[in-house]
Amino acid sequence: MSEKRTPALIFIFITMLIDVIGIGLIIPILPDLIKGYVGGTEAQAAVYGSWLMTTYAAMQFFCSPIIGGLSDQYGRRPVILASLFGFGIDYILLGFAPNLTWLFVGRFIAGIAGASFTTAGAYIADISKPEDRAKNFGLIGAAFGIGFILGPIIGGLLGEIDLKLPFFASAGLTLLNWLYGYFVLPESLAVENRRKFDWKRANPFSSLKRLTEYKMLLGLAIAFFFLTLAGQVNPSTWSYYTKFVFHWSKAEVGYSLGFVGLMVAIVQGGLARIIIPKLGEKRAILVGFTFFSVCFFFYGFATQGWMMYAIMVPFAMGGIAGPSLQSLMTQQVDPSEQGELQGSLTSLTSLTSIFGPIIASTLFEYFSTDKSPIYFPGAAFVSAGLLSAIGLLIAVNSFPKKEKVVE
Repeated sequence: MSEKRTPALIFIFITMLIDVIGIGLIIPILPDLIKGYVGGTEAQAAVYGSWLMTTYAAMQFFCSPIIGGLSDQYGRRPVILASLFGFGIDYILLGFAPNLTWLFVGRFIAGIAGASFTTAGAYIADISKPEDRAKNFGLIGAAFGIGFILGPIIGGLLGEIDLKLPFFASAGLTLLNWLYGYFVLPESLAVENRRKFDWKRANPFSSLKRLTEYKMLLGLAIAFFFLTLAGQVNPSTWSYYTKFVFHWSKAEVGYSLGFVGLMVAIVQGGLARIIIPKLGEKRAILVGFTFFSVCFFFYGFATQGWMMYAIMVPFAMGGIAGPSLQSLMTQQVDPSEQGELQGSLTSLTSLTSIFGPIIASTLFEYFSTDKSPIYFPGAAFVSAGLLSAIGLLIAVNSFPKKEKVVE
């Protein structure tokens, strides 16, 4: 597989990119879409939006270990293709959804199909040398970045034409992605590194429990948990918060998310591949957590829309923490367990996606109404800053004295 590493990375990057563009297309229109179904303010719509995210995350939590285990037995390619096809059908369903209930049905289906990111992580682990894993995992972040440059901007503009149009655009892109992968995506997992599927190991709670079997993984996994829990504040409240506080339009929300994506792409697609090797994974984790924590606090106290743009620049630097942390964890397990590890991490992320949006949207809604003793819509961002600081402290005390390098 060594001679195919570079083309394979390009294939998986494009696969993830189109997938993320499809997701980004629908973000700017959700506040108005939900308000159209149930009425109320952006802060109240955010609560419904958080439950939509929770539905998706709950299904991912239960299904990701199964998908990871299946990819360890049958390979990454068929799992990625099946996932993308499921996403395409889901977007079509959402485009025809007549009410909020059908939006929940669509998120239920998407959660089951949402394994492409899990398997992409295992795919990258398969084809990367140990010393290259951190920068190659950064390609996932770069795909997110570029996808969120194009997706939200296009989605905001299409949403001004028709609220449902972004769903059909997402369906077209995702099914195009599926077709592309069918013809060009090679298999990454060698037959000798495959492992028979085991339902006991596919239990999501057992999957999380197995993280404790690796002494060096437990603390890193907890730090990863706090990092991803803090990160839930942006997808769950950004669109609602900026419309409520700064009165941004759908297009303006899309532009802001596009700028976030640009910053993420620059850092994770370019700078991370230079910074992480120079700093080393441990220092990169510390620097990334620090940027995240400080910038979340700044977001919470921003009083003008331009301030959000100014904070996005240093905030993006926090993106070096995730790939470095993920790389450090992959070095603690064998090649035959990489898919299972990625499934466990996705389950962990899904667990934060179950509770994170509810916590963030509840804080936003509570501190934006008369029920609160103080008016402070930025409370969710401040809570994310505190969570990032806790994750930083845990990471510092969890670094392995000597990394186990898996060839």
